[in-house]
Parts: sequence; structure tokens; C-alpha cells
Amino acid sequence: MKNKIHVKKGDTVIVLSGKDKNKKGKVIRTFPGNSMVLVEGVNMVKKHVRPRPPMQQEGIINQEAPIHSSKVMLICSKCGKPSKTKITVYENGAKDRACKKCGEVIDSIRGPKK
Repeated sequence: MKNKIHVKKGDTVIVLSGKDKNKKGKVIRTFPGNSMVLVEGVNMVKKHVRPRPPMQQEGIINQEAPIHSSKVMLICSKCGKPSKTKITVYENGAKDRACKKCGEVIDSIRGPKK
């Protein structure tokens, strides 16, 4: 069963707790199965990579590791503040995701039912 995550790929988020607290970044990927998100420039870890065929970096590289989705909060594109989101459902079945602070629609989740 997939868990619901309040952020999507491409959203700008701020980290609420942990070693990267107050860092901002873009969501690269979501992992709904275990409620994790991969955020650009956050939770950097070192990975040891063996030499492979040409055109691949070897040695010790830095890369992002997933963090739990409860540790991030969406930043509204209009007001620029961290905010919770609300889902507005219309009569025709369309759903929008909106900022709870300013009421601005962030994006459309699902179009009208056919």
C-alpha cells in the first residue's frame, strides 16, 4: 500500500529537523512506500564507488540520501513562507492543492471526472 506524501517532485521545501535544519531545496524524487523524499543538497552522504568502465566517476563521491517526508514542509511560491497544504475538491471532481496561509492554489492534483 502506498502512503500519501504531502509534497511532490519539483516542490521547494524546507527541512524542519535534523542536521540540515532550515536548509531549502527542491524535491528530486519521492518514495511513497516508506514516506521518504530525496531533496537536492540535503542529507549529503559519502559513497565509495569502485572503478567501472569508462565515463563513470570512481572514488569517494557525495550524494543525497532520502529523508522522511515528515521532516520537510512545502514553501509556498506566492508568499514564500513554509506552509501546510489543503486540498480543495470541486463539484466536478477536480482537486487543487493550496497554501493554508495565503490561499494560493499551488497546483492541480486531478482534473475533472469524465
